[in-house]
Amino acid sequence: MRRRVLVPVLIALLAGGGGAIATAATVQEHGLVVSFDADFAPHNLPRDKPAPVSVKVSGKVRAADGSHPPALRWLEIMINRNGRLRSQGLPTCSASSLQSTSTATALDRCRSALVGQGSFHAVVSLGREIPTGGKILAFNSRRAGKQTLVLHLFAGTPVRFTLVVPLTIGNLKQGAFGTILRAKIPKLASGLGSVTEIDLTIGRRYSYKGERRSYVSAACGAPPNLPGGVFNFARARFRFESHRTINPPALIQECSVR
Repeated sequence: MRRRVLVPVLIALLAGGGGAIATAATVQEHGLVVSFDADFAPHNLPRDKPAPVSVKVSGKVRAADGSHPPALRWLEIMINRNGRLRSQGLPTCSASSLQSTSTATALDRCRSALVGQGSFHAVVSLGREIPTGGKILAFNSRRAGKQTLVLHLFAGTPVRFTLVVPLTIGNLKQGAFGTILRAKIPKLASGLGSVTEIDLTIGRRYSYKGERRSYVSAACGAPPNLPGGVFNFARARFRFESHRTINPPALIQECSVR
């Protein structure tokens, strides 16, 4: 991790073993209540050498008055520049090969490219609110020669549908955040449905040319005289129908040096 983005506070807590300090950021704006949470594991990392980690992100959306929430159309997640995504040597899976597939079929076609999984909830308005949900699979992919992710969301009951969501992976040159994931969310049930909750963990270890690698890795770049540090770990931006945009505050996390 780059030392310039670490805040050397809570040293006593870090010396005692560390642990997550972030809590979900919740914002109420434009008649919506949006929550975002993110964490990584383990928190105990080398000071200068990246080590394997997994990253967990989650988001929730609801209308403040209990009505049907508007559809989420764009989602951006920014991750601290201390972490990196590395996919060299991993098989890839194209978005087109996942269209109209169940979870089982998606795994049959692309299991070798799997780098994460989780769950989601949604509501479909068909005269009444019908809750549904299912499993999320995340696959390593490439688009126009660049590393990307593809999310596969499948619900079997009571409303059956498949959403395939490509995520571009970009780099930010300045500030605490170095990686940005961007996704355009396709319409659900011809625009009658809205995703209300996502819970996703990304992380995979694999071998390439005899070398052990990790899809996600990070180091704890605390200054030499400190046992750890506190930093801005993740931030999200949600954009809904009618261009309503909500930006929850950045989430703070900590690491300790092993």
